[in-house]
Amino acid sequence: MDRRQFLGSAALAATALPLSGMASATRASPARLLPMPLAKGDTVGLVSPSSATDDSLNLQLAREAMEALGFTVKTGAHYDARRGHLAGTDAQRAGDLNAMFADASVKAIVCTRGGSGAARLLPLLDYAVIRRNPKILLGYSDITALHCAIQARTGLVTFHGPIGSGSWNAFNVDQFKRVLLDRELLEYRNKSDIGDELVQRQNRTLTIRGGKARGELIGGNLTVLTALAGSPYLPDFSSKILFLEDVSEAPYRVDRMFSTLKLMGALDKVSGVIFGECTDCKPGDGYGSLTLEQILDDYITPLKIPAYRGAMIGHIREQFIVPVGGKVELDADAGTFRLLESVFRA
Repeated sequence: MDRRQFLGSAALAATALPLSGMASATRASPARLLPMPLAKGDTVGLVSPSSATDDSLNLQLAREAMEALGFTVKTGAHYDARRGHLAGTDAQRAGDLNAMFADASVKAIVCTRGGSGAARLLPLLDYAVIRRNPKILLGYSDITALHCAIQARTGLVTFHGPIGSGSWNAFNVDQFKRVLLDRELLEYRNKSDIGDELVQRQNRTLTIRGGKARGELIGGNLTVLTALAGSPYLPDFSSKILFLEDVSEAPYRVDRMFSTLKLMGALDKVSGVIFGECTDCKPGDGYGSLTLEQILDDYITPLKIPAYRGAMIGHIREQFIVPVGGKVELDADAGTFRLLESVFRA
């Protein structure tokens, strides 16, 4: 997939760091910082911190979706730029993001798409400006790099969910309204859709280990998250609820990434695990492969903490909007998690 070459080089660079660098990835995070609330009629900023779009229609659809949700739209100066596979130079993309945080008229920032390249921006972001202007940041996949870095450096709660150019189906619109506009203390429970089946097959959750756990959410895309290993842009995992998703990764790669989380001590620190969807992660042709279920059993079950898989998080049409840094209670037996307190300023 398009982000693998970049992430592979980032992971290689991380292996060259001394072990003390690994330890820096789990240092204590700053105090949690809540974003300002959002209301219809506010201005939403559209930025492209990762890959460029291959069709200008996607940018038009992102604008139209935000307008249909009831917002005025302001676009980054370079949101439609291109340099190779990236949406402009690193300086341009980081500059757009910094400008949106600094702009008092912009109340939320939505990323037009993921792909790859967001991690290149992390040293260029103005974390002091972000800290002084806490606002909603929404996106997923490669945007995990921004969620992690902003959480690690400022403590700001951000939101893992649909990108601007993605599907704004009824489920995603409902999530947006309930989480970001109505500021509901939502219980995240998979949509029940039995269709014409005798028993439900779609959107099933499976308990890895039962029980309940509480903590702040951390995580996102597994590939992007582990590519930050050894950097100062990975938050502390202590007592956190780890949520993960991925796409188009062979099981042996998923195994390698879980091994990285284990070796760096991250898995031993979390209080619970929510594994979303690993879309198109089936074994390829060849001698043989571990299954995703076996990999999770190898790494998650021995932790003896509440965990489940199958949450509606990831590269899927209908997806949860998850507050990164929000305090939740995980119920692994029920296959749910719920917000315990508001993730917005009063």
